[in-house]
Amino acid sequence: MNKLQPMFSVSTTILSCKHATGYTNSNPTRLVVETTRPVSHICQHSTLSLTMATVTTSSRRPYHVVIFGASGFTGQFVVEEVAKAISEGPEGNLKWAVAGRSRRKLENVLNHVANTLDTPELKCAVEVIVADVRQPESLAIMCKQAVIVLNCVGPFLEAIQLVFDRKARENSVYVIGSCGFDSLPADMGILYTKEKFKGTLTAVESFLTVSTGPEGGCGHDATWQSAIFGFADAARLRSLRKQFKHKPLPELGAKIKKRGALFFCKEIGQYAVPFMGSDPSVVRRTQRYLCEEEEQQCPVQYCAYAGVGGVCSVLKLLFSGFFFWLLVKFSLGRHLLIKCPAFFSWGLFSKAGPTQKQMEGTSFRMTFYGEGYTKGRDPSQGMPDGRITTEIRGAEPGYVVTPVVMVQAAMTFLNELQSLPERGGVFTPGAAFARTSLIQRLQRHGLKFTATNQQGAP
Repeated sequence: MNKLQPMFSVSTTILSCKHATGYTNSNPTRLVVETTRPVSHICQHSTLSLTMATVTTSSRRPYHVVIFGASGFTGQFVVEEVAKAISEGPEGNLKWAVAGRSRRKLENVLNHVANTLDTPELKCAVEVIVADVRQPESLAIMCKQAVIVLNCVGPFLEAIQLVFDRKARENSVYVIGSCGFDSLPADMGILYTKEKFKGTLTAVESFLTVSTGPEGGCGHDATWQSAIFGFADAARLRSLRKQFKHKPLPELGAKIKKRGALFFCKEIGQYAVPFMGSDPSVVRRTQRYLCEEEEQQCPVQYCAYAGVGGVCSVLKLLFSGFFFWLLVKFSLGRHLLIKCPAFFSWGLFSKAGPTQKQMEGTSFRMTFYGEGYTKGRDPSQGMPDGRITTEIRGAEPGYVVTPVVMVQAAMTFLNELQSLPERGGVFTPGAAFARTSLIQRLQRHGLKFTATNQQGAP
């Protein structure tokens, strides 16, 4: 039996906060949202009515939010973030619970969060639900109790769109992927840049840089494993994407030129490489949706890059990258990579994950360089004459920003249901939240969106 099937049997809406790249892993970044709607609205595929704007609980479905996988490494930070956001729920009160395989571990997380936030009432006020992905019936029972399920377990499969989009539409289910650091900031950043540009935006390059403090930085083993299985499944992923049989999107203006595999970027003052995460794929899916479903005539071309530092960092990258590429092709090699993450990543990943001091000293900056046609110019004539630069800045991306954007996506869904797409389906963040106040919510929670420069516009 497919693990996702029980979720769709109870009229579920799903928002995922990590892009799925054709593999299953334990990286906790899927956000599942389940809504209760009147039967008349489930059967209709018209514009969402105002009666659906307020999400309420009931004796049958008592929780606004259930965090599934709450005892995982990222799950515990999601629990803390939800506890901070109780007053942002419908009518200023969020009813929530935690779920996972081990009641003892879940209770330990609640105790830890209660002590951290000095809220002892969490220890007894938050319900614990036992649910296991190996027992589909337990997942169905869990989902039936929630308006929203923040799934910190997985699976993270790009095949979800291919397999479940039609079924999600038929059942008024919203499956919104990539709502963590991969790739909500990039996706919403493109929409923000497009909004700020005075004219028609046609192409954007983004550059991600991460800064660490005296303690350095580190990622958790689950993220490392995601990269291992993602690279191992690259060929299957390419085959999967061909099954969508998408037509090429229209391109206005100059075709964006992809940069090399390694280059020095003057804009950020360091060497850079193509971003290996999901941002480009997610942004392309959003632009396709806006073009085909929302009838926006100019999809934005997009390339994403990440800064890697100076010469020493480049040498480390080349050395570790060569062995990673060599070992990831074979099962024995993957076993070694999984067993010794700190060794093969030069300490960038570990089984223990980052310390609190490391997270406090880490921050990110994502800079977007866009071009297009200024107001009054015909995008089909001549070369682009306008430029814009925007930025998103925030705290440590993996375990501080991811819970923030995940929870704020859920709060947006709970409070602004009327602003989501008219019908269910599998969506990216940009496709789902384009007409909501999600960016403003993120601004209030520590992410800074700014337009720093525009040239050529009147």
